[in-house]
Amino acid sequence: MMLWNYWRSSASWRVRIALHHKGIPFEYAPIDLLHNQHKTAEHQARSPLYKVPALVLDDGRVLTESAAILEYLEETHPEPPLLPRDPYLRARSRMLFELVNSGIQPMQNLSLVRHVKDVLGRDDRAFVQTWMAPALTGLEAAAQQTAGTFCVGDQPTFADVALVPQLYHARRWGVSLEATPTLLRIEEACAALPAFAAAHADRQPDARP
Repeated sequence: MMLWNYWRSSASWRVRIALHHKGIPFEYAPIDLLHNQHKTAEHQARSPLYKVPALVLDDGRVLTESAAILEYLEETHPEPPLLPRDPYLRARSRMLFELVNSGIQPMQNLSLVRHVKDVLGRDDRAFVQTWMAPALTGLEAAAQQTAGTFCVGDQPTFADVALVPQLYHARRWGVSLEATPTLLRIEEACAALPAFAAAHADRQPDARP
């Protein structure tokens, strides 16, 4: 497999965690979003909306969108799992994932914050903080209902895969995390796992200071 991704992309990061967690070998292919390397015809052939990640399977077929990729990896490589066996807890794992994927992370997307700053002439940092801070407080409340060592019980799930990159970006944008003690505790537990450590943004070959 080949993963076209960007070191600091939350969606790319999620897929890296899953690949490492499941022990799936993959080739790391960097795309520099800051210098618009994703806006090429070559990358559009892989990803119609010019997005990362794009996972090229061994047979040449391509998947985009982190949620779809995670589901594919879970179905094709079920062990070790990233979803609980219990149907309700599986749904909760997906729910918490989507709270981040659909409700929080889009407000920090590079294209959006560039538009806010460069086209609208607004403070992009204040924009992100305004939306992210209350959303993380809501995620804290939701996670508390099923949290054990991780977001849903005592094994990592899709929810944790989404959480770790999001907290990284919260700090990057200067969002206070004082109201999220459960999420911070879970983040610490995730950091101790080899898969999460290997996937960390700052450890990727294209990472920058």
